[in-house]
Amino acid sequence: MKILGISGSIIGAKTAVAVNEVLQEVKKLDAKVEVELLDLKDYNIQFSDGRKISEYTGDTKKVIDKILSADFYVIGTPIFQASLSGALKNLFDLFPPATFAGKVMGFVATGGTYQHYLVIEHQLKPIASYFRAYVEPHHVYLHTSHFNTQNEIVDLEVLERINALAKGLLFMHKQLNTLDVI
Repeated sequence: MKILGISGSIIGAKTAVAVNEVLQEVKKLDAKVEVELLDLKDYNIQFSDGRKISEYTGDTKKVIDKILSADFYVIGTPIFQASLSGALKNLFDLFPPATFAGKVMGFVATGGTYQHYLVIEHQLKPIASYFRAYVEPHHVYLHTSHFNTQNEIVDLEVLERINALAKGLLFMHKQLNTLDVI
């Protein structure tokens, strides 16, 4: 059983920190779960151009293979101009809808204003729905003030929400995989 955390940014560190925090909470809850962080800034991903995912090469193929090998996901994005990052949108555009069908996704987002939390509701959840993924209802939005100068999460309420997201992801994945619906 593998959870893949995707940090959907090619700059900064806060999104990767938040995603990794969820992964570490999942690992604390169930040591048997394999966790992996996929930080998009570590890869040179080609633009989606409509070809089949099997035709991509290099870093793009590596990222595709990591995503295909995961059983469930926590996906993070910084919010730029009231939207998810272009890097994450491009990543989603690489995949046919069946890739994520029946799998569980959870979301974290980081941003500089408190209104940006709505991007999770109005953009990320509809994308997950298009992919026929199950969305864990807990999500976490982190404002810049929730981090210290070393990019560590210091807000205790946010850490509690991260824990709730981790519990929910693990619970949903395990429960759905005991049923014959996926």
